[in-house]
Amino acid sequence: MIKDNPFSSATFVDYWGKHFLSGRKKHTFPFAKNLSFYKSRVPGLYINTGKNLTKGTNLELGEASREEKGNCFLIYDVIDFDSHQTKLNNYGLGHYAVRQYPGYLIDLEPYTSLDDFLSKTFKKSSRYKLRKYKKRLEECFDISFKAYKGEISREEYDTIFVNFRKLLEKRFEEKQISNNNLNTDEWDFYKDVAYPMILENKASLLVLYKNEEPISITLSYLSDNRVFDAITVFDTDYAKFHLGSIKIMYLVDWCLKNGWKTLDFSKGHFDYKLRWSNKRFDFHYHIWFDKKSWKAQVTAYTLKLYFTFKQYLREKKINEKLHKLTFAIRNKESNNLQYSFEETLQNYTEEDLIPLDMALPESTWFNKICYEFLYLFPENEKNIKVYQLRDRGSLYLIKGTDNESLVRVNFDK
Repeated sequence: MIKDNPFSSATFVDYWGKHFLSGRKKHTFPFAKNLSFYKSRVPGLYINTGKNLTKGTNLELGEASREEKGNCFLIYDVIDFDSHQTKLNNYGLGHYAVRQYPGYLIDLEPYTSLDDFLSKTFKKSSRYKLRKYKKRLEECFDISFKAYKGEISREEYDTIFVNFRKLLEKRFEEKQISNNNLNTDEWDFYKDVAYPMILENKASLLVLYKNEEPISITLSYLSDNRVFDAITVFDTDYAKFHLGSIKIMYLVDWCLKNGWKTLDFSKGHFDYKLRWSNKRFDFHYHIWFDKKSWKAQVTAYTLKLYFTFKQYLREKKINEKLHKLTFAIRNKESNNLQYSFEETLQNYTEEDLIPLDMALPESTWFNKICYEFLYLFPENEKNIKVYQLRDRGSLYLIKGTDNESLVRVNFDK
């Protein structure tokens, strides 16, 4: 059982209601001791507050009463459930549980440090690569990690969230799929609720910086011993360094150093979750209904069929195709940057070269190319210079202390 579940906290529930209930009242029912509900637009149907924006609900059963009579109840994303059969039989309530999403987590209790975790989780060759990626990143850039928990200024918080959204937009534009976190209503909720929860030690922002620039950000929620990885992103310009894996290494290290027993990657399948987790579980949607009410029975069975069908489509990966289609409709044109590194076969004079100021916003498109150069030819970012070859607009020259390379660039529509 999750103790002190952040998604049942007054702050989370109140802010969710402020953003999504449009003035509708919250209700409680004796059969669900730790949850509140709102009345849906379907007569007789109540849905748990937080709905599908929680990252895991635990359901504690109480005693049923007259208040449940004639009604149906939908509870999203149940992962911990008090399932004593003797109680179920005495409630007068029918019950369906429909499996929806897989969940993944790292049980950290067996490990004492990041090195201990890596040694017991990955083969020698994989450990070597992971450590090489992290070392290479730290050699090429000024990298730091900061966890915001319990204290953060509003100004710093707002700055991080501006970068957070930019990185998410960039990430999903490259993947060419839509992402519901970026929908205005959801994003406004996350930004609004996370700040007070950080101050209450019920959430955290875990940020990896290059100099003072965030290059990876994770919004997590916190129970008494569990870290829920809610939304996470890294700057795709650093993909060559395997920044996604490096970020997880920093998260595991932070969790172990601060006594967290579980790092929960939350719902949904991604290859990185499968690779890093040591436990898998399922999220279920629970449907409870008055067994003596024909109306409640029909509502419950209809919901069961609907969510079973949705899961079937998800297993057939229809949802992935839909996300790609949605992205294509919203983004009819996108630029595809193509480039290749070539050996320099001659020396270039100052007259041949036009310096490219990488600090200017209009030069940021070249960052990914520079960072791949740094990965291939280990140099520190401070020691490289970039030039465009005069009268040869598609050719660029990157010069470091010990290495240099021509870059041929092409944009495909």
